[in-house]
Amino acid sequence: MEISLQVAQDLVSKAIEKATIEFNAPICVAVCDKYGFLIAFGRMDGAPVRSIELSQGKAYTAARMGVDTDAFLERLHRENVPASYFCDQRLTGLPGGTVLKDAAGNMVGGAGISGLKPQEDLAIANMMAKMIKDI
Repeated sequence: MEISLQVAQDLVSKAIEKATIEFNAPICVAVCDKYGFLIAFGRMDGAPVRSIELSQGKAYTAARMGVDTDAFLERLHRENVPASYFCDQRLTGLPGGTVLKDAAGNMVGGAGISGLKPQEDLAIANMMAKMIKDI
């Protein structure tokens, strides 16, 4: 399965809805395919400008590395290496990026959230990961 534009846009909409209802704060949200290429993006009114690149970087990292960004950060700390060790300037260990897998467990992409506290970004990204399994 590949993530269609419609599915990616639905994920963006649900993420924005959750940020509005549960956190009452604006976010940027990105969804990319399994190669890290952007499919859909949303920036809520008032979301920090820096969150544009951060959300896209989180989605990219999850897809390219095949792990959530918080797990990638743990690896960087455990192995005592900088992200630049992987020769890719777009990688980030900031929490809020998650791998998207289909119902069969196949990786189909990545999602990234930025604009809230790290654990709040992560909560929204995890919700997106759960949603994709039902599609």
